[in-house]
Amino acid sequence: MRRHRIMGLLGALTLAAATLATGTATATTIREVAPATADPAPPTEFGTDWHDPLTPGPPVSRPATRSCRVTLAEARFRDYTPYRGTYTPPTGCGSDRGWAKVVLRLDGKVKGRQYDRLGNLTLGGVEILRTSTPEPSPDGIAWSVEKDVTRYRDALARPQPVEMLIGNVVDDTYTGVIDVTVTLTFYAAEGRTGPAATPDLVLPLTTPTVTTPRNTERLLAEVYATGSGGGCEEYWYLTVPDAAPYSCKAADGPYREVRVSVDGRLAGIAAPFPTVWTGGWSNPFLWYVTPGPRAFDVQPIQYDLTPFAALFNDGRPHRVEVSVAGVPAGQSGWSTPTNLLLWQDHGRQVVTGALTRHEEEAPTASSRWTPPGTPGAEHRLDTEGGHRLTVAGHLDTSHGRVTTTVARSVRNTSAHRWTEGEALDALDASWSDEESVTRGVDTTLTSRAHTMNGATTLGAGDRLRTVLSLGDRADTVTSHAGRERGRTHLDDTYTGDATYTANVPREQRHAVAATTARYRLYGAEPGSGCYDRTVATAQGTVTVDRRRC
Repeated sequence: MRRHRIMGLLGALTLAAATLATGTATATTIREVAPATADPAPPTEFGTDWHDPLTPGPPVSRPATRSCRVTLAEARFRDYTPYRGTYTPPTGCGSDRGWAKVVLRLDGKVKGRQYDRLGNLTLGGVEILRTSTPEPSPDGIAWSVEKDVTRYRDALARPQPVEMLIGNVVDDTYTGVIDVTVTLTFYAAEGRTGPAATPDLVLPLTTPTVTTPRNTERLLAEVYATGSGGGCEEYWYLTVPDAAPYSCKAADGPYREVRVSVDGRLAGIAAPFPTVWTGGWSNPFLWYVTPGPRAFDVQPIQYDLTPFAALFNDGRPHRVEVSVAGVPAGQSGWSTPTNLLLWQDHGRQVVTGALTRHEEEAPTASSRWTPPGTPGAEHRLDTEGGHRLTVAGHLDTSHGRVTTTVARSVRNTSAHRWTEGEALDALDASWSDEESVTRGVDTTLTSRAHTMNGATTLGAGDRLRTVLSLGDRADTVTSHAGRERGRTHLDDTYTGDATYTANVPREQRHAVAATTARYRLYGAEPGSGCYDRTVATAQGTVTVDRRRC
């Protein structure tokens, strides 16, 4: 069964138009606490209803201060008509400069039959949430997403237009209307809880040209990069060069890299996260209860552009452009909405400096196709790629000269195997993204690693089976003048095994699936230091919900 045929059968994600906080590492003892109540014994196969989707990740922490809630959007998405409204900040939870935290929550529900859909929410043009939806049961499901949006204080501080879109299609076959409510809860800074440190300005990159304040002393870009749209770039990690016989083509193979340039000069590189949406890998039964990492909360890629701040501070407009290397020319499928986060030097009207270092190793990306040696044997595509960039610059601020050096290297290796007709389709891939940012005497080292290992097979009687494991890992170490100040470790993993009969009505699929998702986070905040939760399912019921620490 060819990839495009499977995608047509089960649906593909439709694109809507348009750091960890580090603290003191603490010694922890892992201990098992009373597990949450699980469902009864699982059925022998999927029925018409299943447990509501849930993720094992931690809830957003909240301070014990006064809070105010604002409804940001209420909409029922049945087509590509965006929700539009007006936001007004609350008045009962301190001033706009004094919020301790702001938490966004999305509550959704849908029932019937529907594909997975991609959605986004903007406030005054600033993208503050990118998400996707679960696929529903006939009886209906509900889910929620929480996100810390405190860093968007600048956009939250004044009345703003709100726009949200989850592009959807409702007809005689696909009946699921997506019902969504989004709220913001503001927590006051009071008592011993001070206001959160946030950027002074948040600018949406609605055009490539931007003019920034002349006293900028720190500059970050965040890019909500997603490969989607229902075409082959939704499965970009499985694409092959034109010469190889496979349903998803890309002239240069599957290597992808998200790049930021300033006035045509490379300013940042990153490995994209290989998000698997809830219809992904031709098998939605894998994701009905436990979605893959980041599927509900698409995290932006961050780039520290501070070495270029002196250039931006000249008062002239500059071009900031985002591109995805490896996408065939003229082919759509990637969305890269971008925000610029700026911190200003309030002791000076103009901050001067210079870009002092720009070293780039030439990017490498190659794919080698090995055709089968005998009829019926496997094709194989081996891919390797990488890139390294180091930039540095200094700024003469009101508190002295500050030098910022950013070094980043990305690497991807993969082995893709398939048979004629793609009755077997398998991938073993890894991505690494290593970053070092030194600002004055402070250094942050971040090591990110993403893995994907799985296979889909179509066997006798059109029984389609997918076995898949995913990993999202990150280690962050902060130091001051060479002495370690904090350390975090994130390990978000997923494993699943699902089988169903393809090419038959839903009630004849006789689907079974077992999944396990585990989220571990150590050293996240002073005094806490440990979070560990495992959720396991079978045939849509929760069989394990275990918390440690």
